[in-house]
Amino acid sequence: MRLLPIFLSILGAPCAVLAADVPSTHDHAAHAVATAPATASQARWAPDAPLSDGMRRVQDALAELRHHEMGHMSADQAREQAGAIEGAVSSIFANCKLAPDADAALHGILVPLLAGAQRLHGDPADKAAIQAMRDAVADYPRHFDDPHWQAQPKGGAHTR
Repeated sequence: MRLLPIFLSILGAPCAVLAADVPSTHDHAAHAVATAPATASQARWAPDAPLSDGMRRVQDALAELRHHEMGHMSADQAREQAGAIEGAVSSIFANCKLAPDADAALHGILVPLLAGAQRLHGDPADKAAIQAMRDAVADYPRHFDDPHWQAQPKGGAHTR
């Protein structure tokens, strides 16, 4: 599943439009991938159910990848987790429906997340891709008020 070039080519499209052949209802050029970080005084957006579910699946896969970082997971298992992240991101792009500003913030999270998943899928030895994915999702709780999102321990890999 090599979707990054497709997503990058249609980066400005809202989540739901990617699943259907429907023209966009607002100007997406105005909000590219780079978004300003949310500040403490900035309100966070509520995720819809597809976004919350997809990000929970991403978080679960990233948690499993701690085993890979510790050397306790095979390359095939790491590829499986990368594929799970790619699938979750694809589902988010296909099914979530957000306001334009929230959509723009989400693209700034999902594009680097997908790039990291594809890096790891292509080269399971590239453990830096796991940290890149963690860095990408670090902005999620700053932008979205998702009651299902669990704070993750600092650093990535767990210790015994």
